[in-house]
Amino acid sequence: MNVTIIGAGLAGCECAYTLAKHDIPVTLIDMKPHTRTPAHHSDNLCELVCSNSFRGDRLENAAGLLKAEMRILGSLILEAADATKVAAGGALAVDRQAFERYVTEQVKTHPLINIVSQEVTELPEDRPLIIATGPLTTNSLSSDIQSLIGTEFLSFYDAAAPLISSDSVDMEFAYVGDRYGKGNGDYINCPMDKEQYLAFREELANAKQAPVHGFEDTKVFEGCMPVEVLARRGKDTLRYGPLKPIGLRDPRTDKGSYAVVQLRRDNTEGTILNIVGFQNHLTFGEQKRVFSMIPALHSAEFLRFGVMHRNTFINSPKLLTPEYMLKSQPGIYFTGQITGVEGYIESAASGLTVALAIIKNEELKLPNETALGALSRHISGLDAKEFQPMNINFGIIPKLDIEIKDKTERYRQTSERAIKILTNWKEEIKL
Repeated sequence: MNVTIIGAGLAGCECAYTLAKHDIPVTLIDMKPHTRTPAHHSDNLCELVCSNSFRGDRLENAAGLLKAEMRILGSLILEAADATKVAAGGALAVDRQAFERYVTEQVKTHPLINIVSQEVTELPEDRPLIIATGPLTTNSLSSDIQSLIGTEFLSFYDAAAPLISSDSVDMEFAYVGDRYGKGNGDYINCPMDKEQYLAFREELANAKQAPVHGFEDTKVFEGCMPVEVLARRGKDTLRYGPLKPIGLRDPRTDKGSYAVVQLRRDNTEGTILNIVGFQNHLTFGEQKRVFSMIPALHSAEFLRFGVMHRNTFINSPKLLTPEYMLKSQPGIYFTGQITGVEGYIESAASGLTVALAIIKNEELKLPNETALGALSRHISGLDAKEFQPMNINFGIIPKLDIEIKDKTERYRQTSERAIKILTNWKEEIKL
């Protein structure tokens, strides 16, 4: 058996490497370096087109549980993330370029993975066939997929935050520290007083937007809302979102601030910084003008401006099994963000699930109590009129048998239960 995978993003690479580790040959087809979308900047496989953060890494966080489960099952993506992580408090963030190089090297050097660099415009007849083309699937291939599934794609809009040079941050107006002191000085905080914030928010709300075909504020994924959209929602919306000052005290004054912009490392050396939560779709000129109103960023050097793109995905609950296989076409699988999972780690998790299903050649039946199982149930069994992308969360994982009022403790015990069940399940199915 040889498995064909179209798309070498997080889901495609995770799937390919897992199959190859279990002695199943893979043909991995990717359009780069010959063709790129506007969101791509690198020729590496597994490119992180948005943030460099994989979100929370503690067991009290659903994303942390999903990571723990993937580590148990030998995830390449988590291996790479752990090897290239940068300081980010309780989150797992990576050196973007080092992470991409790590995955690319592991995939390209595996003797059972044959990488073909070409743009696929029509689906091949190969089976098993895994479609991991992501939310930026090209128009020609989208058309062929739409013919296959017999229904229109759904869509939402996603955005990336700008990157700046750390040398250009004026530390006279900033300080190093973590929210509630949780971390080792992993963030640079750029405070603003009330007058500065109100002026900034006003300019941001009225800044000129870059043209994006079909864009509407109502069609943006809530977990990646453009900062200017938040600014338009109300005077204090930003202060309850990416600029929230809660848990941060300026060591120079021992006081809090009216609003705080945070900067996080985007590479190991800390020479490149991500403006946290500042994904946007403003023109490049407006980004420089408005974001330079933040006192610490008055002379910021922008290494990459924020961009917005349209993400397409299929109506998975009507089309896919819990193994992400097309109900109407056995042997064809979808994985990654094209299925409607949202987030780096969720995409990789779906790729891992598809690989395990092919390896076992049967219904995988992931335990309901696990994050992996909850994600596959959400994708395959949600009976809703309007299916929308969603990050992993404890709301879709079955509750504990006992009532625990403290939320942190409840989530921690939910995670511990899942890890124990998944470990036993792995032994039972002899993975």
